[in-house]
Amino acid sequence: MPHELPVLPCAHDALEPHIDKATMEIHHGRHHKAYVDNLNKALAGSPVEAQSLDQLVKGIASVPENIRGPVRNNGGGHWNHSFFWKILAPQAGGAPTGAVADAINAAFGSFAEFQAKFEAAGLGRFGSGWAWLVVNGGKLEVVSTANQDNPLMGKAVAGCEGTPILGCDVWEHAYYLKYQNKRADYLKAFWNLVNWAEVAKHLAAAK
Repeated sequence: MPHELPVLPCAHDALEPHIDKATMEIHHGRHHKAYVDNLNKALAGSPVEAQSLDQLVKGIASVPENIRGPVRNNGGGHWNHSFFWKILAPQAGGAPTGAVADAINAAFGSFAEFQAKFEAAGLGRFGSGWAWLVVNGGKLEVVSTANQDNPLMGKAVAGCEGTPILGCDVWEHAYYLKYQNKRADYLKAFWNLVNWAEVAKHLAAAK
């Protein structure tokens, strides 16, 4: 069955003023759709055509070499964005509570220290990529990947490893209409939208 563009969990304008309607329309309807369309084209007639998105991303090293690049880029883009949309929610944000707060405090000392490290990962990513909070070996870590790579692809491919529980897209198409070159402002605004209930689900599943 071909991979499909997921429906956004909220209206295009629901994340304003932090992420504007036009950005969401273009980001989801054009960029994410292109990843899905190009992934399906790359997979057509291949031995891995029937694999799930998770299988493709986690097993990227086993994807036939002649389509590995397109599957890595577009499969990663599809996975990353499908994950990202669920992390964002209107009337969300603030500091986490419960198990997520406990895990963050244990790993980083405080929520503020975690925020600083996460923002630094996003700002330090030269060009396009992602900042992630992952569970790796039972512990929380902040990592960053280039382009549409994903920590699930493993250290040999993505330069890091772990199970993502939070991610922020720092490609320019994610923020440029509103923030222009001010990636730092976009990363600050991101905290107003984090759906910590979704992060908690990912944390529970990863552990």
